Amino acid sequence: MDPVSTINATNTTLQSAAEALQEEKRLLQPIWDLRLGHEDFLQSPLFPVVLSVVFYFTLCLPFMMVDILCRNQAWYLKYKIQPEKKVTADLIYDTLYLTFWNHILFIMPAAIGQMVWVLPTPLPGVAPTLFEFVWHQIAALFVFDFQYYVWHLTHHKIRFLYRHIHAVHHRYNSPFVWVTQYLHPWELVVVGFLTTTNTWFFDSHPLTVWSYMMVSILVSVEDHIGFDFPFLLHNLDPTGTIGGSPKHDMHHQKPLTNFQPFFNHFDKLFGSYCPAMSAGGKKSKALQDYERKVKDCKKNL
Repeated sequence: MDPVSTINATNTTLQSAAEALQEEKRLLQPIWDLRLGHEDFLQSPLFPVVLSVVFYFTLCLPFMMVDILCRNQAWYLKYKIQPEKKVTADLIYDTLYLTFWNHILFIMPAAIGQMVWVLPTPLPGVAPTLFEFVWHQIAALFVFDFQYYVWHLTHHKIRFLYRHIHAVHHRYNSPFVWVTQYLHPWELVVVGFLTTTNTWFFDSHPLTVWSYMMVSILVSVEDHIGFDFPFLLHNLDPTGTIGGSPKHDMHHQKPLTNFQPFFNHFDKLFGSYCPAMSAGGKKSKALQDYERKVKDCKKNL
């Protein structure tokens, strides 16, 4: 064997040994190894689209059933943010109708375009480290939160944009789960594009990217469920950073407040924060004081 071939063979052996050592040390490696035997499907540019659509509908269906079957039960009224607003079959049909056609006319063509023009996703042999897996997703959520805050604020402040685009989402001032993607096609495309591309900033591992897509869908759905359950993240967050469903529910009630989709810092910094109504339609002292100040300001104009 010539010297060059010997060196190349040695390098390959060392690389394989290094990868094997990394695999042994990484906690997520058993999860990542589940890909084995399914690489062709997971590498396909179509996989993230299928994952997102299936996860979204799977996540929404239980909440729809709760709204239909449990609307008169005491626990339902206890945790509903606007308990006097009923989720009827007509409302469900209206939101699902638009969601269906948005997926047929916009999501499906985009998926076909990805399948044709986007290269297969490289699947490394080693899983991401747990630290990288977690912080990449948190960072991507904060990036999306800023991007959508700017987009959202602009589409409320510029009347033309609100009337012709974002007003579709505000048809309902009492959100329920299918309102999550009750969107004008342009807003759906923007949200999908930002969600898909934010992990590019961090050159994230495919496992991280797929997890982030599901996490962002989970948080978006949670914002619109219309409930304030004690186990939701905003109730477990001691820092007050997470907005959650009550905050976004209040945005649908008072559309010139609470523009951030996930967090609170920009709304508090720039004066667009409104305290939220909690489970059972209860108004906190902070919300009562806020409404009193707004009322006094209007009187003085």
